[in-house]
Amino acid sequence: NDIWLIEFYAPWCSFCKQLEPVWHQIGSELKSLGSPVNVGKSDATANTGLAKEFKVRGYPAILMWKKNMKYVYSGRRSKDGIMEFTERVAGPTVRSLNSLQLFQHVMKRHDVMFVYVGATSQLKGNFTSAAELLIVHNFFFSAARDVLPKDVSVASLPTVVLFKDRTYFIYNEEGDGDLMSWINRERFPNYCKMDSYRLYATGESGNSDVITHTPESDDDITVRNFYFGFMDDSDYLTGLMMGDVVVPSFVVVNLSNDGFFLPRGSVDTEKQLLDFLNGVLDGSIQCQGGNGVVQRVGRLIHETKLLLTVSPDTSSPVPLLGCFLVGFLLAIVVFFCYLCCKARRTTSDEDDDDAPVTPSLQRHKKSD
Repeated sequence: NDIWLIEFYAPWCSFCKQLEPVWHQIGSELKSLGSPVNVGKSDATANTGLAKEFKVRGYPAILMWKKNMKYVYSGRRSKDGIMEFTERVAGPTVRSLNSLQLFQHVMKRHDVMFVYVGATSQLKGNFTSAAELLIVHNFFFSAARDVLPKDVSVASLPTVVLFKDRTYFIYNEEGDGDLMSWINRERFPNYCKMDSYRLYATGESGNSDVITHTPESDDDITVRNFYFGFMDDSDYLTGLMMGDVVVPSFVVVNLSNDGFFLPRGSVDTEKQLLDFLNGVLDGSIQCQGGNGVVQRVGRLIHETKLLLTVSPDTSSPVPLLGCFLVGFLLAIVVFFCYLCCKARRTTSDEDDDDAPVTPSLQRHKKSD
């Protein structure tokens, strides 16, 4: 019945060494708060059986063990991020909101929240089952009908209400499908800042199309088949597209196959944006890129070129890392060529030794 927060590490892992002081702070703070969570760590290279049992594939791996359930933390390795994960997973799977004041307080703290409204039912069982699996990402709540804000209109009970982006959505099984899938799709804000972690998470959620652009905007356009977000820089898109990205620009990314879609012309109005998205959905705008062999080799070559490119912002010559990588690869190629030449010369010498000696050569040897 104990709850454990465990870090699997490797002594040689630099990321594990960076996490070590943070991990000690987390353990001390949880202990001072009287938390029921036990904090520990395990050397995965020494305790290989334990690491295999928990299916540890990378370091550091952070997970929580609670009631025979394993919850893997995949967020940023920061104290705040891990503490929030611990608070969310270690607490009740579904938290009860008993008053309007408490409800409003919780709404101010969370960008996305799922609330079950109604008595015990099969829907509540499905909601609890979904919460047990997805609590690593979001908080889940239950409330009576009179606790909801006055502007929330619920036609019938029981139901599940999603609050995000200063509005609410009511789950409809006929239109939204399976409850678990609906929650997994809707657990992100409609418009947010995108980074590598959020991109990966959105790709795992079932909605694989993400539209990104660089400047911040107040647009509240919601399209069911897309996630909307913005990026502060274009490094990710530059690597994906293997070329420079015009800033600002709109790009639709298909995270299931690393494909991307570009508008045919400028996107200056809401109608132009919607036309672009409809073109993506109906196939009239062609998908570029992908994760085929040719595209992967192309991205590798592109990244190598970036390493060797002289930065205009610095007075330094070719980056040292690029020099090292290219030099290392050349050294390997030269070494293999040397081994091949040596092996061929050895084979040639053995053939000469095994060749029959002619009579004239025998007489010549005797005269010598």
